[in-house]
Amino acid sequence: MTQVSNRYDMHDAAAREAGIAAAALAVQRGQLVVLPTDTVYGVGADAFDPKAVRRLLAAKGRGREMPPPVLVSTPTTLDALAVGVPPYARALIDELWPGPLTVVCRQQPSLQWDLGDTRGTVAVRMPDHEVALELLARTGPLAVSSANRTGLDAATDADRAEEMLGESVEVLLDGGRTAGAVPSTIVDATGETGRVLRLGAIPLERLNEVVGPLGATIVDEG
Repeated sequence: MTQVSNRYDMHDAAAREAGIAAAALAVQRGQLVVLPTDTVYGVGADAFDPKAVRRLLAAKGRGREMPPPVLVSTPTTLDALAVGVPPYARALIDELWPGPLTVVCRQQPSLQWDLGDTRGTVAVRMPDHEVALELLARTGPLAVSSANRTGLDAATDADRAEEMLGESVEVLLDGGRTAGAVPSTIVDATGETGRVLRLGAIPLERLNEVVGPLGATIVDEG
């Protein structure tokens, strides 16, 4: 296992401040960081740095056909990244952000970025995790995918993330074990009615409580 030399314990106040500062600087330099979220650990890069995004995909063993989602620190950031967000998506966001809900929207055509073969869409989420939100507040939107090699289980602790991605990552923020191994629920909000692309931490029943019946097309986004 290749260890990450810049690993910080998020339960120690001094280490937390130093770690988030180091992670923000690494992102600015186009490097990869590992961060805890409210679902599983994620590996992140500056969403507006194409080389960094390519580095992220390579670290996971993915191609451009599987672009990473984007994490944000506030709901209002969505309007800087997406256009034509329908009312049902707004309702879901108002009720379930921050939290384990990823919303796929049509991306702003003026954005100067390259997340991969997105087909004009962007998947956005606001995580419910203090460390992730603090880092995002400093960096702006991050391209973040689960911290694992493609085909392996997502990391639920820092050791496992380091084991799989240590050689590719500059900074690792150790927030302890995550609440579980269940990923976010993904809703496609590019149409007049929403479709569930992946059932995750938010069950279909909860989504329907907010916006009424949604269609479900279950796909593997691991």
